[in-house]
Amino acid sequence: MAMFVHLTSAADAPRIRRSGVRAVSHGQGGTRGVYCFPVLPSYTLTHQWLRELGRFGSRGGLVAVHVRLADAEEVLVGRYSDRARGGQATVTAAEAVRRISGLADPRGWEVFVPRAIRPREVHRVRTAPQVVGWRYFPDAHGTRPCTCFGCRVRGGYGARRLRERLPHPLDGPPPPTRVLLARIEAAGAVGTPGDAGTPSDAGTSSNADGPGNPGDPVALREALHWFGMRRRGPLVRLARLSAHPDPGVREDLVWAVSGWSTPGVAELLDRLADDPHPDVREAVEAVREG
Repeated sequence: MAMFVHLTSAADAPRIRRSGVRAVSHGQGGTRGVYCFPVLPSYTLTHQWLRELGRFGSRGGLVAVHVRLADAEEVLVGRYSDRARGGQATVTAAEAVRRISGLADPRGWEVFVPRAIRPREVHRVRTAPQVVGWRYFPDAHGTRPCTCFGCRVRGGYGARRLRERLPHPLDGPPPPTRVLLARIEAAGAVGTPGDAGTPSDAGTSSNADGPGNPGDPVALREALHWFGMRRRGPLVRLARLSAHPDPGVREDLVWAVSGWSTPGVAELLDRLADDPHPDVREAVEAVREG
């Protein structure tokens, strides 16, 4: 019998003792099952995932669930980075233990059982120290942290200060609202709400020389990119861009305001849903489905 450890919330311990471990995690290819790791002579390597899993919150801390599987049980084994590209191998539980224990550096490796763990397979449940293991990725300590949208953890300890200290060129933090509005005004979009005409895909505007100057599309789209990272915004000041002659500006306006809680967003999207350009209409449809 091969022994593995599964790390989970302490609040689930009574249910696990009674009913086993549910197959709620998604593995390679979308299969549902349970993640675990072989019990190795090194306590630190066995529980290496503790700090990383702890970053995402737990109820009452994390506990270690020791699981016994038959040696011939089929599991998936590989590094966590192999999962996305389908590189994890299907082997027996005994082979998974042999492969990982023979590695010079097994950090970042995982075993995936493509089913639920039955109660009789649970050997024991015990508490585990919450300070063992790596965070983010092995050898992350001493490496400059990435603050892109995909890497950062929203609401994590010190996340805001980290983003302010190491701003990402594409993912922020976004400039203040007053700065973004000043950029929009400097781009030439100096009209007042409601003074722009019907959007046209010809790339010109009948009032481009007057107070309805539509503005530079490149500068406007950059400002809308930053506005899209906010939860609220000056909708009245941006609504006139729904009549901009460049369809790219109108499409970016959809993505910028779609996540806002500001009153009037639904009405603006209703207006853009009838836009003459298909890309704008598809953007509205996508954010509504999402």
